[in-house]
Amino acid sequence: MISSILLSVVGVLFIFSAGTYWSQVHYEGDTPFYIRQSIYLVIALIVFFTVIKMSLFTEEKTWITLYIISLILLVLVLVPGIGLSRNGSQSWIGLGPLTMQPAELVKITTLMYLSFLLSKVRNSERVVQVKHFLILIIPCALIMLQPDFGSVFILIVSAFMLFFVARYPVKLYVGIIALGVVGLAALIMSAPYRLQRIFAFIDPWGDPLGAGFQGVQSMLAIGPAGLLGHGFGDSRQKFLYLPEPQNDFIFSIILEEIGFFGGCVVLLLFGLFIYSGVGLAMQATQSSHFYAVVSLVSMIGFQACLNIGVVIGLIPVTGVTLPFISYGGTSLMIIWFIVAIVISFSNRVETKS
Repeated sequence: MISSILLSVVGVLFIFSAGTYWSQVHYEGDTPFYIRQSIYLVIALIVFFTVIKMSLFTEEKTWITLYIISLILLVLVLVPGIGLSRNGSQSWIGLGPLTMQPAELVKITTLMYLSFLLSKVRNSERVVQVKHFLILIIPCALIMLQPDFGSVFILIVSAFMLFFVARYPVKLYVGIIALGVVGLAALIMSAPYRLQRIFAFIDPWGDPLGAGFQGVQSMLAIGPAGLLGHGFGDSRQKFLYLPEPQNDFIFSIILEEIGFFGGCVVLLLFGLFIYSGVGLAMQATQSSHFYAVVSLVSMIGFQACLNIGVVIGLIPVTGVTLPFISYGGTSLMIIWFIVAIVISFSNRVETKS
């Protein structure tokens, strides 16, 4: 709870700093991003306190139903007139003034459904293994039709981590990873823009005003900041140099304004979140609860590492947000929904002890 609240507060503060000028220029007259994010945070906390009081979300039947609903939503996203397209990806459904991204929900429902299945069966049974992979592949295929490569990558890696914790046979696990690498290469080669991102990652200065623009501007934000940064609110790259700095590259602004030490504090908060989450998982009295908590905490931790890796130039641009911190109502509410699920399982443990 402490790490989640502090990370969310950091998000609102730096959305205020990073996104205010962008909002004034591109969304003149609209509600500023930081006010929207504050409202989203209040709603997310309401969702959190509602969910932790409901035992419904610790039951397998609930997650089977939600898994099916999330698949239906993924199909609806692809229907013209229902799905909304942004930045070349048709990933949203409009609900009046609000929008939702079903891919965020399906990541949770898939991992939870798999967690309950893995707790009940022997993983050496071949039919069971096929069923598990079908449960994973179906939502991944639907998400790729949008396309949203980042969400698919997070879901697959999180599921593989779950399979590893569930002690899948090593030979099978290695084979799956090899197949995944081949599939990843095929996906990259099939879309020119993905291949372009790879080249831009290798040499961002080869096309500094095109494919390498975000990477170059991120480095220009981080490089001169030093240990302590320029000071809160004194970012230079947020003035229309770094595109939409309140979103995927908000960590660049954090490093630019509060420096290396400030960035380490943010990393420490994520480390605290993961450490405490794993601690709750180790206290679980049921294997399904253990798998569920480990998979959800691992997913958030991996997503954070993926985003930060992109920002500091370690991996190619993937379009993945920074949990708790990046601007977005759906993302923030889903993250707090995950926190509520983890706390719900810990409450079940305390009740039984």
